[in-house]
Amino acid sequence: MWFMTDQFAQPYQRIVEDVRDQIRLGRLRPDDKLPSTRELANHYKLAPGTVQRALGELRSAGLIYSHQGKGSFVRQAPPSEPSASPEVIKLQTQISALTARLERVEQALFGT
Repeated sequence: MWFMTDQFAQPYQRIVEDVRDQIRLGRLRPDDKLPSTRELANHYKLAPGTVQRALGELRSAGLIYSHQGKGSFVRQAPPSEPSASPEVIKLQTQISALTARLERVEQALFGT
């Protein structure tokens, strides 16, 4: 399930990137519990302090939240605008133009 991304990154950064990738790929979902600090330390063969630093980075980035004595969990992602392809942007522009034209026609016909 867990994998290591960039072997040349700082050890805590590898954990951060791995968790980000797991979230992005949908393997970790909102409110999923992360493995414990000890489990992560064993998995990555790192000191618990290094894992704590990674968890701190993930908290600062707004990707996880922690409850004392319960663990760390994936945060609910805020709704965001997905990046649109040029084709989608072109369609959005055309729809806006058509909407404006329709409004002008309705105003001319119905005086609204």
